[in-house]
Amino acid sequence: MNKTPLIENACKELMEYGVRGRREKCKNLLKRLLLKRKIPKEDPIFWPTGLLAAGLWHCREEGAAVQKGADASVRIEGIDRALAAYYGRWLKKGMPLAVLDDLLAGETLLRIYEKVRDKEADFGEGMSEGQLRAALDRMASYGAGHPSDGAGSLIYRPANGEVTVFIDGLGLACPFLYQYGEIFARREYKEKAVLQIANFLSYGMDGKTGLPYHGYDMADGCKYGIIGWGRAVGWLLRGMMGCMVSGYGRERLAAPCVLLVDAVIACQRQDGFFSWQLEAQEGPADTSATGMICAALRQGMELGVLAGGTYENALTAGRRALERSVREGLVYQCSGECEGFSQYPQRYGAYPWSLGPALEALRADGAEKVGGGPNSGFEEQENGTI
Repeated sequence: MNKTPLIENACKELMEYGVRGRREKCKNLLKRLLLKRKIPKEDPIFWPTGLLAAGLWHCREEGAAVQKGADASVRIEGIDRALAAYYGRWLKKGMPLAVLDDLLAGETLLRIYEKVRDKEADFGEGMSEGQLRAALDRMASYGAGHPSDGAGSLIYRPANGEVTVFIDGLGLACPFLYQYGEIFARREYKEKAVLQIANFLSYGMDGKTGLPYHGYDMADGCKYGIIGWGRAVGWLLRGMMGCMVSGYGRERLAAPCVLLVDAVIACQRQDGFFSWQLEAQEGPADTSATGMICAALRQGMELGVLAGGTYENALTAGRRALERSVREGLVYQCSGECEGFSQYPQRYGAYPWSLGPALEALRADGAEKVGGGPNSGFEEQENGTI
């Protein structure tokens, strides 16, 4: 697939998504002054743009691997400029960290640091090896010091007085913490990351389906949200894959990962999509769930954790479904932003959380084929007949 329009839109949204215009800033000021409402500060690296950054980095590396010459150089340079502007803006603001979600952006920053350290790329003034290392250390310290429950699991929104663990946090924080520990030989960070996932597998799963709840509370032992919310599954798989880039994580997570993936792909629809709630086969398809799950399938096969035609066919069918959802460089049929446990607005459109994972899941023209052949066992549908 030609991913250039997707990449161009991702570069654009990387700098624009979540940025408040003058009118919105004036409204928020009035709310704060007149209504005494607490307005959250603008977060320049909130999780939707973190997903875009991760997707763009995958495209950068994919382009370098499968393309040669001027086209590859143009793609890499364009992505590098976008990422330099995105992280440079955050660095200039003093590296603010507002919530656990911000650690997602640290994954790509780690990759940039390695390129700069090894003198394989130059991301411009303000992004030297020392400056990037300071930013990564700040992120790691924030994660290490984040409030946890009695079992050591990171509480998702402690500032709001909550004590619950959200599955989102696994995909947001664990890959960064693990890979920071891997790069800088800090085993305690790898242990902390794996612990998050191990705890959720112990306290947050449904015993009958093998699928996760949205979260849980260690204090009362209660599980919250619905079983098998599509993006919840995506967050869990994302966290697992990000912690299996070396032997320590694979030894502890490979077996439960395979069990989870088997339960997940058993819910794949005949059209190749995954539903917003996996078992709701007659409900709306969701490209954010499909993209995140397919990106995890791809990574799991590359890591050697997943092997065989079943996974290859599931990835192929999911990729085809995503391709049918692309229009003008955007990925449609994506469910809106979750508002909390059991608050999943049934609004569907094109959002960064479908675009970013799709960049990782979809295969670029000329890239080596990971998935199976044309007879994947799933029905084909024309674009627009989801």
